[in-house]
This record gives sequence, structure tokens and C-alpha cells, in this order.
Amino acid sequence: MLILPAGLAVAFLIGPLIGLLIVAPWAELPARLATPEVFAALRLSLWCATAATVLCLLLGVPLAWILARAEFPGRRVLRALVTLPLVLPPVVGGVALLLFLGRRGLVGEHLHTWFGVSIPFTVLAVVLAEAFVAMPFLVLSVEGALRGADRRFEEAAATLGASRRLVFRRITLPSVAPGVLAGAVLCWARALGEFGATITFAGSLPGETQTMPSAVYVALQTSPDDAVVLSLLLLTVCVLVLVSLRERWTGGLR
Repeated sequence: MLILPAGLAVAFLIGPLIGLLIVAPWAELPARLATPEVFAALRLSLWCATAATVLCLLLGVPLAWILARAEFPGRRVLRALVTLPLVLPPVVGGVALLLFLGRRGLVGEHLHTWFGVSIPFTVLAVVLAEAFVAMPFLVLSVEGALRGADRRFEEAAATLGASRRLVFRRITLPSVAPGVLAGAVLCWARALGEFGATITFAGSLPGETQTMPSAVYVALQTSPDDAVVLSLLLLTVCVLVLVSLRERWTGGLR
């Protein structure tokens, strides 16, 4: 009885991807990937996704530790706010970033007035937009790893006189390294595919702020074959990410 709806679900999820593979101009694939516009968008996407992931690691790991280990009023509310970008429409995130860091934004106005710094429609804006959307993936992954870690080793080290910083660096971080790595990979993949917040906060200037997803959007209106090729490239990256995480994702389901 459940086979029919399950089959329809599989067809619904996989059908569009198969259609993408069928209509792709495979013979022209290398030439289209080698165009300067595609190469520039790919290079910018890879650089910005990596920078956004580093930023998420620097800020997200301490945040995850506080959510997992610290006890304070409003922790559940803070967790809900931290994970809000997961369900928030990305374009709304871009608008929020503009209102916060734009030239007339809450903080951006002071940055521009005092230091002459303007963030919107720059490469930095791309990095910040991607980090805003991707950081919850890292925080949730690391928080889950911290909650599942055996705390007896940390307590033993503290009993022997190790400082909290030393315990965190030498025991806690190594014990949750797989969770940090998985969160970083998911974070990087999400940042690579980010579109709504990026195009709202950073725009889509070719050679400057145009990432792969925004290049797909532009190419769909001018050169559909280029859009298919770019989509295939992003699809390949996503598949590689899922394959690299398969053991971690499926291990708990066995």
C-alpha cells in the first residue's frame, strides 16, 4: 500500500535531476566550463564558500559549546534564534543584512561614516551572506557532537589540574572532531549553493560578486545551456558532499 506513494516521492525527487542530466549538452561541457565568465563565478564561489566556512568555524564552534554545555536563562530562545536562518527565506536574510550592515543600516551606517567602509555589493558581502545562512548547519552539528561526547575524560583532566582552555583544546575538540568536520562540510556546501541572501546583499556583478548560483539565474535568461552546465557542476559538488558524509548520516539509522 505504501509502495505507490513512496515510488511517487522518489520520482518527484529524482525526476528533475534525471531531466537535468538528459538535457545537458555533454559534448560542449568542457568548452562551456572553460569560459571566463564561468571560471570567474566558480573561482569566486569556491573562495567565498571557504572563507564563509572558516568564519563559521571561528564563531560557530564557541557558540555550539555554549549552547551544549552552559546553563543560562533563555538558552532555548537563543538556540531557536541561532537556527532561524535554516527556515528563514534566504531573501529575507539578505534584507536583514542590508538593514543591519547596509550604508543606512543599524551598524553599516556607522562603519561608513567613521571608517569609510561599505560592505554591501562587495566580496565581503558575499562571504557574510553565505556565513549567515550556513552557520546554523555547523552549530547544530557541533552541538550534537558535544552533547554526545563522553565528559568523563574532561572531568578527569580537570581533576588533574588542567585548565579549562587546555581541556577544551586537547580533549574536547579532538573528541568532537568528526562532528566539527561534518558540520564544516555541510556548511561549505550550503555556502556554495547560497543564492537568495547573496543576490540581495551582494548583488550579481560579473567578475566581482557573481557566484555560481547567481550565474545560473542570469544564464537561464540568456543562455539556458550554460545554466544547465553550471547546475550540473553544483549538483556534482552536492553529490560528492553527501557521499563523503554517508557513513556519518547513515550510521545512526542502522
